[in-house]
Amino acid sequence: MQKKLLLIIGYVWVEPNSSAAGKRMLQLIHQFLERDCKITFASPSIKNEKAIDLNALGINEVSIELNNASFDTFIKKLQPEIVLFDRFMMEEQFGWRVTENCPKAIRILDTEDLHCLRKTRELAYKKKLHFSTDFLLKQDITKREIAAILRCDLSLIISTFEMELLKNTFKIDDAILMYLPFLFDEIDETHQHKWKNFEERAHFIFIGNFFHKPNVDAVLTLKNKVWSEIRKQLPKAEMHIYGAYVNLQIEQLHNKKEGFIIKGFAENANDVVGKAKVVLAPINFGAGIKGKLTEAMLCGTPSVTTSTGVEGMSNNLPWNGFVADNYSCFSKKAVQLYSDKSIWEQAQKNGVEIINSIYSKGKNGYLFFNKVEEIQHHLENHRTNNFMGSLLQHQTMQATKYMSKWIEAKSS
Repeated sequence: MQKKLLLIIGYVWVEPNSSAAGKRMLQLIHQFLERDCKITFASPSIKNEKAIDLNALGINEVSIELNNASFDTFIKKLQPEIVLFDRFMMEEQFGWRVTENCPKAIRILDTEDLHCLRKTRELAYKKKLHFSTDFLLKQDITKREIAAILRCDLSLIISTFEMELLKNTFKIDDAILMYLPFLFDEIDETHQHKWKNFEERAHFIFIGNFFHKPNVDAVLTLKNKVWSEIRKQLPKAEMHIYGAYVNLQIEQLHNKKEGFIIKGFAENANDVVGKAKVVLAPINFGAGIKGKLTEAMLCGTPSVTTSTGVEGMSNNLPWNGFVADNYSCFSKKAVQLYSDKSIWEQAQKNGVEIINSIYSKGKNGYLFFNKVEEIQHHLENHRTNNFMGSLLQHQTMQATKYMSKWIEAKSS
């Protein structure tokens, strides 16, 4: 039987040790590899030393250019059966070229998180405005991202909150959406026995990619609003800040005397999180699933976060620690979790339940590929029923296509 050809068009190269988005993409790649797909990964970005070698997994790596007809030649020759766009911006740039050159290829958008939701929340937070769906609906980025979702045959949505938002606020048909969270092996007792216990652990930890603005803001919040209150009650505790791409603003927060330590990039995130006693994540804006919080659960490390942090992550199961939006309350809950063994151990058990109930790789992977096969078998009917998508594919609606052609002509 001939292997199915998959083309992934990535916004960046895959960096699983740098970001949750990188981990997510690697999870999807493994799902396709397990089903014996032949994969090509293409990206217009520059590859750096933190990107993994996909060739070692048997994946062909290809550099592609924006606004260049060389992509048309490349995809005509490749003729993939499935094209996966990593973030809506890649669909905007390359989706119309895929449609023209490989009309029968299934187009899947992995949203990572709803960028319009994250960006609008950030804007509201900076302007000290109340976030509302009305405010979200007015943003240009919202119109762009929703249009990309409608143009695709299937969009992968990472959180239950975002699924509800797309269905109820944007009235998007269930048929072109799929809830697909992070994909993990279930945490069994053997795995749990490997975790360090309460007495063997020390210190608080935050981990995140500092290209990601919610992470920068969260660390500033820790330093300016939270840490001094914790330190008063736990004078020997330290706050360790890990993450890729630490900038000067974060570096300047380093203060050994106050126990606020900027550690930088962690070669092995599981190792540092598994040694810490509590993860702190005062996330003021953002979207999707927070990789640092699922990582905490996978390492048996309880956390304190905000309602934005837990949004769409636990399906109303008891949290892996505490949720607090008031900074004074946040500090108190952090001290309580750090100091009380029975509360800490119960929080750890809650994390196991969340991972095993919601993020099962086997169950979610099976549902995903069932959906893909169903669309493949009924592709013409599927697209006919997605009238808004076909409307947006109509030539009168394709501003991005003609802008791209104009840039290409100008630069030639």
